[in-house]
Amino acid sequence: MAEAVSGPSTSGSVVLDLGPGTGALVLHTPPELDGAEIEISRPADAPAPRTHSLVRRRELPGRVQFAAVYPGLPPGDYVIWRDSTTQASRVTVTSGQVTTAHWPG
Repeated sequence: MAEAVSGPSTSGSVVLDLGPGTGALVLHTPPELDGAEIEISRPADAPAPRTHSLVRRRELPGRVQFAAVYPGLPPGDYVIWRDSTTQASRVTVTSGQVTTAHWPG
């Protein structure tokens, strides 16, 4: 069964639970990644479990952005994956904060 894809989100439509031991990541992307699932994982020598998020159109006052949101992350370093074997970049998530990153060109 295919998952239903939500339409664009608006300002204030994403709620994040932040606090000690919990952060979040907002990954800004170019529009052509709309609808793509982007995986992240903790860096490790062996393959680490990955989590993914869907890039969605975010309608903000006076502008539009495309981003994937990763809520409830333990603080630390993460790999952003371009595909199943290629790292796109790395980011550090901070406890109690929303970390922002941009998809590499």
